[in-house]
Amino acid sequence: MKQKKLFRELLLKWHYGENKRAMPWKGEKDAYKVWLSEIILQQTRVEQGWNYYEKFIQQYPTVIQLANAKDEAVFKLWEGLGYYTRCRNLLHTARVVRDNYNGRFPSDYNAILNLKGIGNYTAAAIASFCFNQPYAVVDGNVLRVLSRFFGIENPIDSTEGKKLFSKLAQECLDAAGPGEYNQSIMDFGATVCKPVPVCRQCPLQKNCIAFNTNKVGILPVKEKSIRKKERWFTYFVFSYKDKTFVQQRTAKDIWQNLYEFYLEETLTDPAWNHQKIKHWLHKKNIFPSKETVIIPAKKQVLTHQVIHGYFILIEPKTLPSALKGAWLSKKEIKHKAFPQFIHQFTGKTNLQLQFL
Repeated sequence: MKQKKLFRELLLKWHYGENKRAMPWKGEKDAYKVWLSEIILQQTRVEQGWNYYEKFIQQYPTVIQLANAKDEAVFKLWEGLGYYTRCRNLLHTARVVRDNYNGRFPSDYNAILNLKGIGNYTAAAIASFCFNQPYAVVDGNVLRVLSRFFGIENPIDSTEGKKLFSKLAQECLDAAGPGEYNQSIMDFGATVCKPVPVCRQCPLQKNCIAFNTNKVGILPVKEKSIRKKERWFTYFVFSYKDKTFVQQRTAKDIWQNLYEFYLEETLTDPAWNHQKIKHWLHKKNIFPSKETVIIPAKKQVLTHQVIHGYFILIEPKTLPSALKGAWLSKKEIKHKAFPQFIHQFTGKTNLQLQFL
């Protein structure tokens, strides 16, 4: 218990004396704003999420305004952040708060936890920051700090490890000021006890077991490694009389509800050439008015998947009847949300696609 008390005291001393990490939601007591920032920062770096947070707050200053927004407008604002399930959950929860809680987030931890898209970490953040409730946050930064300082070699992703670290995090918590303590350990992990730490600047160094036993480089320990699924997406970009063919992804897969060009997915690299494309188009009774353009896509690495592929630009002689979707003008497409995989392509071409 002495070691935990010492850890808490040293951490809070650093927080109040040296922690200069600035973020627009830091110190915020409005549960809507804390919730919004935490949802954005799931799977997103602070540097990237910062601008999105400010755009959302400007566009939708309250949870009721977000709840009343059109889905398509919110997805467009979210565009580029990825992991779009977060956006769907964002809208769902905003409407539950509007309809079931009169537009005010519940203050009870368990009630917060029951809201869609909110897990233990986010519930603890909202409960401690906004309602001063004694719930410890446990994320990657927290796990790293605790594992190193206390010299714990149990895998952080094992069942036993999760229980151990959750219990330890709760025991280290400052019950009198849980919000400030949670902020301090999160910031400490993000700025000092990073994956590659700056031990020479660490005020906890003298008492850190990992530092004193030369185990900083091996802690925390992970039991599992993620094997990423490889997928090949070929987008056929059909343009006809100043309109481009798009379709919406409706299946429960990555990028659900976003828009894309005509997609052909294959298990392996299709290694497209002009002869192969000509044969593929002929089977669909599509005849191009000029030679097609083949552009290899920049791969996109997701948490569990790696997306490879191609963009093939085609101008058909007549409107293809085989395509089931929508033919939209540049102005119409501008209001649709597209995945980052497509934006990486459109941002580097001048092939009538700069409107995306």
